[in-house]
Amino acid sequence: MVKMRKGIVFLTVLALAFGMFALTGCSNDEEAGAAGWEYVENNGVLKVGLDDTFAPMGFRDEGNNLVGFDIDLATAVGEELGVEVEFIPIDWDSKELELSAKNIDCIWNGMSVTEERIANMALSHQYLNNKIVIMTLKDDVVIKSAKDLANYKIATQVDSSALKSMQANEEWESFAENILEYRTYDEAIMDMQAGRADCMVVDQVLGEYKNTKMDNVMKVCDFDFGDDYYAIGCRKGEEDLAQKLNDAIATLIENGKAEEISVKWFGTNIVMLEPIPEK
Repeated sequence: MVKMRKGIVFLTVLALAFGMFALTGCSNDEEAGAAGWEYVENNGVLKVGLDDTFAPMGFRDEGNNLVGFDIDLATAVGEELGVEVEFIPIDWDSKELELSAKNIDCIWNGMSVTEERIANMALSHQYLNNKIVIMTLKDDVVIKSAKDLANYKIATQVDSSALKSMQANEEWESFAENILEYRTYDEAIMDMQAGRADCMVVDQVLGEYKNTKMDNVMKVCDFDFGDDYYAIGCRKGEEDLAQKLNDAIATLIENGKAEEISVKWFGTNIVMLEPIPEK
């Protein structure tokens, strides 16, 4: 009789344990299966990855607070979608890994539209236009075509849209060995000031902002690498989240909030919202 009771107790405990395991398993499976907007909505948080040195899009002010155009726009989008926005500084060179590991939900920091990113991410519509320009501190640096870059040491940020624009240029091989890559544009500017680099290839919005903080001592060269459109990068397959961001930005454009943010940072309204053209 005692043995039977022990057996019943054991089976009861085993059944309860199995039931708890099954419930826990279902819960984990559901959480693991959530993706895109559902994943963000369930968490109540949109985790935004950014390079926190990229002024005026997202950077640290004198009080070490995150500020910038993209910071304000993303915050407004979060309010529109009813979720908290958490900004997570990342190594820009590892942004795709951070995204795939779900450490962040999107990359939102003046990120240029490139063929590689179109292939590897779910991108939002283009929301801002920019140019890739060449800036210098030296009066004797004259760049009127890509061929002229063969004569100078060229600073830029690692894995940046500026670097990719140069690599796509037909004259790349003639100046490739002159490229100096830096973790941040602040480091690139310091090397220009030290005379180790002759010029810098950079996003116009960042270069001009940095220049205003330097009493406009840098000059923009005649040649540039053309238009550079910005988009927000979500995980591949999570087009529904990208579309939610599009819808929220469209609302902010309609109600005037996007223009207000743009004027605050650029002095004019340069916000747009256009699908990425098919090539």
